[in-house]
Amino acid sequence: MTSQPKKLKILPIALWIVQAMLALLFIGTGIFKLVAPVSTIAGMWPWAGEYPDLLRVTGMFDLGGGIGLILLALTGIKPGLTVVAALGCAALQVSAIVFHFSRGEAANTPFNFVMLGLVLFVFWGRGMKASVSPRT
Repeated sequence: MTSQPKKLKILPIALWIVQAMLALLFIGTGIFKLVAPVSTIAGMWPWAGEYPDLLRVTGMFDLGGGIGLILLALTGIKPGLTVVAALGCAALQVSAIVFHFSRGEAANTPFNFVMLGLVLFVFWGRGMKASVSPRT
């Protein structure tokens, strides 16, 4: 009797790692944008001083997206909404890229492109390849 080696499920593990990293980043950024004084943030990101309301709105989206990327799948409560959160985070990154290009700040967008690729990986992975089963 030969036993088959266990299949290592790389995709689900990679998705959990990427989701956790993205969640930490989005949640941290969201809290920062919502709590830090606009003048402090504007010292790093000049656009924040010009558009303080946009700063706070993107902070709320960052926070909500970060929570949605990890908490729903982790708890098993409506894990299908993780795909929606990933899509929302992708829309946020595309918006940031367009915003920065429109201001002549293309040099500020590589990070947004990386983030876009990672959230699209979660969107694809959780939506089509390795969904999380809902808690029963």
